[in-house]
Amino acid sequence: MAGIRAVNLESGGKKVFLIQPSNVSTELEKAVQMRTKTTQSSEVRLSQSKSMVLQDFDPPQKTMQLKNEYLNVAKLSTEGKKQKKSWSLMWAVLTADQLLFYKDKQETGLTPSGKSDAVQLCGTVIEWTSQKSSRKNVFQVTTSTGSEYLVQNDCYLTALKWYNAIRKNANSSTKEEKGLLHRSNSTEHLSRFRSASSYASTSPSTKQRNPAHRRSINVFSSTKLKHSASDSTDKNGVKNRLKKFMTRRPSMKTLQEKGLIKDQVFGSHLSTLCKREGTTVPKFIQTCLDAIEKRGLETDGIYRVSGNLATIQKLRFVVDHEEELDLDQHQWEDIHVVTGALKLFFRELSEPLFPFSFFQPFVEAIKIKDHQEKLEAVRKLVQELPRPNYDIMKLLFSHLHRVLLHSKKNLMSTQGIAIVFGPTLMWPNLDAGNVAVNMVYQNHIVEFILIESRNIFVMDKK
Repeated sequence: MAGIRAVNLESGGKKVFLIQPSNVSTELEKAVQMRTKTTQSSEVRLSQSKSMVLQDFDPPQKTMQLKNEYLNVAKLSTEGKKQKKSWSLMWAVLTADQLLFYKDKQETGLTPSGKSDAVQLCGTVIEWTSQKSSRKNVFQVTTSTGSEYLVQNDCYLTALKWYNAIRKNANSSTKEEKGLLHRSNSTEHLSRFRSASSYASTSPSTKQRNPAHRRSINVFSSTKLKHSASDSTDKNGVKNRLKKFMTRRPSMKTLQEKGLIKDQVFGSHLSTLCKREGTTVPKFIQTCLDAIEKRGLETDGIYRVSGNLATIQKLRFVVDHEEELDLDQHQWEDIHVVTGALKLFFRELSEPLFPFSFFQPFVEAIKIKDHQEKLEAVRKLVQELPRPNYDIMKLLFSHLHRVLLHSKKNLMSTQGIAIVFGPTLMWPNLDAGNVAVNMVYQNHIVEFILIESRNIFVMDKK
């Protein structure tokens, strides 16, 4: 028909046909297209915001799954209430977020029956312990609600396998719980943003507003502009003050020269610490060994029993922030606090006493079957160590050898000392390889050097 035209528009995935006179302006068509573009851009911005918020957390690491197995289990407390310790053989099942203990398993399959306890791994702490049981290969599982379990197996490798698997699943479950909490908060924020956007997009824009309403909007807009301008001015003022503070703040070297900041002893590198003190053996190590040999060689479980953690941390603070350390004071009378602080010092070194580059060579040397060849290979590696590492190692193993001379009273064996100091004195860089296998080699290396310490440290020409 003359003077009539059909217009085909698309809005939100729907087709709209308009029949209008040809002489009518196409403003309506432009308005609908503009509305479509605005809606699409709003959806793009919303999706971008969602991706920015939800991608903060990495996906949780894979959990370890073990075959079901019988383990010796003793329950110490339930939600903080202590119970009488009683060992019993339990059927253990490890899942991604639970450690299940059953009294027995069904005769026709691996599905357990008679469930006794279910340990939630989220927030659980797993640690080796030797003071809560006379049995060997015992580790403690403490839940976030205060329940405590002792788990044991006569085979060290089996106990170590379960220890690593439970700890890995507990860490993974805890990280996953934190990630879900963060995602729920982010989703709630996005839902609010989406509702606000939908309200703005669906508000009736075609309705005519009265003049009084328009005036109120204009007044609100002008007030908002004034507040935004003042806020931006305040922000600029804060930025300028921060810039002036950053440019005028003293350097780290100046603070150290004035004595306001002191170099730490714990967590430092051995070469740096020895260079700062002008010696090859740090003063803290020498002071601890002197105190232990003076009043602790005959103490039961001298290195096996842990000292009070709060007192150990207090001792660490004194070492890091004060010049002199007197271990004869009354507050350090518990020798297990001194031994605990010494072990903590070695564990927190930025690089272990056995440097990272020496870890694999020592492992290859300890694999040698011939005893004399093994001794020569280990002695050669020890001689190649940096001077501070060599001198500290020689002093420490001489001390441990004197500890073994009092083994009848302190009940410390060569194997017991190796289990304590193996993962304390050496570990691979970035936890490379199998953790269980590495721990076995760590213990064997320390035990071999302890047994052959006289030949390794006396026959060299250093």
